[in-house]
Amino acid sequence: MRLIIISNRLPFTVSVKDGTPRFRSSSGGLTTGLWSYLEAKGKRDDNHNYLWFGWPGGNIAPEHQERVREYGQQRFRAVPVFLPEESMERFYHGFCNKTIWPLFHYFPTLARYQEDYWAEYREVNGRFAEAVLRTLQPDDVVWVHDYQLMLLPRLIREHFPEMLIGFFLHIPFPSYEVFRLLPGAWRGEIIEGLLGASLVGFHTHDYTRHFLSCVLRTAGYEHQLGQLTLRDRVVKVDTFPMGIDFDRFARAAAAPETEERANELRAQRADQKVIFSVDRLDYTKGLINRLRGYDLFLRRNPHWRGKVVFVISVAPSRTGVETYQAMKQELEQTVGRIVGAHGNVQWTPLVYQYRNLGFDEIVALYRMCDVALITPLRDGMNLVAKEFVASRPDRSGVLILSEMAGAAKEMGEALVINPFHEDEFARALEQALAMPLEEQVRRNTLLQERLRRYDVNRWAEEFIQGLLSTQKTEAARRARSLTGKAHGSVMQHYAAARRRALLLDYDGTLVPFEEKPPLARPDAELLALLEGLAGDAANHVAIISGRPRADLEGWFGPLPITLVAEHGVWLRPKGGEWRALRTITTEWKDRVRPILQLYVDRLPGALLEEKEFSLAWHYRRADPEQAAIRASELRDDLSDYTRNIDVQVLEGNKVLEVRNTGVSKGTAATEWLATVQADFVLAIGDDWTDEDLFRALPETACSVRVGMAQTAARYHLANPAAVRRLLREMLERHPGAASASESPAGPNPDAVQSPRPLPPPA
Repeated sequence: MRLIIISNRLPFTVSVKDGTPRFRSSSGGLTTGLWSYLEAKGKRDDNHNYLWFGWPGGNIAPEHQERVREYGQQRFRAVPVFLPEESMERFYHGFCNKTIWPLFHYFPTLARYQEDYWAEYREVNGRFAEAVLRTLQPDDVVWVHDYQLMLLPRLIREHFPEMLIGFFLHIPFPSYEVFRLLPGAWRGEIIEGLLGASLVGFHTHDYTRHFLSCVLRTAGYEHQLGQLTLRDRVVKVDTFPMGIDFDRFARAAAAPETEERANELRAQRADQKVIFSVDRLDYTKGLINRLRGYDLFLRRNPHWRGKVVFVISVAPSRTGVETYQAMKQELEQTVGRIVGAHGNVQWTPLVYQYRNLGFDEIVALYRMCDVALITPLRDGMNLVAKEFVASRPDRSGVLILSEMAGAAKEMGEALVINPFHEDEFARALEQALAMPLEEQVRRNTLLQERLRRYDVNRWAEEFIQGLLSTQKTEAARRARSLTGKAHGSVMQHYAAARRRALLLDYDGTLVPFEEKPPLARPDAELLALLEGLAGDAANHVAIISGRPRADLEGWFGPLPITLVAEHGVWLRPKGGEWRALRTITTEWKDRVRPILQLYVDRLPGALLEEKEFSLAWHYRRADPEQAAIRASELRDDLSDYTRNIDVQVLEGNKVLEVRNTGVSKGTAATEWLATVQADFVLAIGDDWTDEDLFRALPETACSVRVGMAQTAARYHLANPAAVRRLLREMLERHPGAASASESPAGPNPDAVQSPRPLPPPA
């Protein structure tokens, strides 16, 4: 197995100075964490094979690109994806950092929606796909990372339908109310892009839940325990909180040189408690809120003046973005105001550093400080909090952590606060500075044990194992998919048969679903296909549907086929008249109709369809989450109300239908098949109403469920388009059958000539 990692950044960054490429290690949590995993994996497994695709940073001139490729291959097994300067401006600084970043971090007023940004985002995702596809092999395992590449899983899937593809998002995924602020076409393409993956991972359950809600509302797929059943695949969505290389920080913190450096720093603040904060410059990190909370603490606690100092280190970030420049100016003004208000000649309450810290330097500060203040306004995970805890060999120190950080979900022993509330800052600082050493050790012991167990290696291994486990689901699906040998066998049986029976559902099988049932009319291609199949003397074709007989008669009446309406109430044999298959009454409808109408009124977008012998409550156009609740309530109400009357509640695709008991597609099919005496039976349907049909068929029949689901059918097909391809192949490949292109165009569905008159209800 070869692991293909794809991220926006590589584990190294390139800059060109004096005409020569200069290389340095990347500092982001994603790249350092993944590289730690790959190094550890390589030490355990000599056969560990991987490639890492990503952008090397900066605009690399063509004459330097080969040198960068060689360095990446030799040092990191990395394949650089080169992007021109103008692409990075619109893609990274544009759509990624001015649209997705603020929106997904709940700063919608900062998000910009520019078509050229979106176009460049699509273009760059396409460039990454081209680079990966040049070297991708069928048995590779692909792991795509983060918000810059959300379209990439689908782009790869289009070329490798059976590929194992994982995607992990390292920032928050917002609620639908925030996500929907993206233009409809954009958010739809992003969701479909992510659903190209076999496994989609998030840091917290909240992000997972938000994503599943957005999938439901955007693409219409419901989940079962985090599993999304698409038409042709199953996608697993799960939570994997990312860890750190715990041992690396623990070893560095316990090293003599770190202890010496920490002691030197501590000597400079001999009589003071040290509060430490480190973050990159970003409005999501809550730096201003942090300073204001500290200011309130000093105003409330004058006895701490001269006895405490706040060291705040800010790493430069996105210096070319206007909002970051403005924030830096406000940050420095706030620092000056606090120092001026509280400081004196002997004491500076706040030390502000605007620079990048090296690994050894930051570990020494983690070890030296008394309190770590990690309080982002919104953060996907925040590994800084975990690094601080890992860097305390004596288990002393207090972590104050924002509840808006993903890390707060697994670090409950910290002092967890709301970073928007200055009072909570002040009270948490009071509690932290006064916390007894024994309590500090107790809390940090629990945190360290947890973080050591679930480090970055376990995070990566669990994700990859989760991805590999999807193979079992896919293998089961492929075993029942009507492709390959199974398809060939069916075609052989079809060609060899002397009498064939084809039972075809309509909605969701021959045509896609529409928001309103009357809109799902047959097109000329479908009518020609059915007429061509029915024109073969060996074929007996039946449309077996839940539609009213008026619909079926109006659309298919002139064709030489059998029609079954209302799930088996009515049957019209080829060349015959409509007849009811059993004597039933409709007295119950007056009792049930008000209940269904009540739920139509309670759910905007729902509608009531009245058939001759059934009532159907449709909710395809309704809000999907509210519809799921209302549908469950309606099922319960109908179950209680119909307990003592001779009806049943049938659940279809976005519809609840009430009909008489004893009526089913299975009974209708059994009666019709008895008259046909076929030696080849093909039945195709897409929802639970067709399960009665599948179960009633003889064992030798070929039954096909459209879409992925638990089913009694022997095979699966992906969608109505695949059904039509199968039927068209049967028509075109069988000797003596006219091709679909040579068949008459069939009747115009909008102007059917002289439909058969319907008899009155029995």
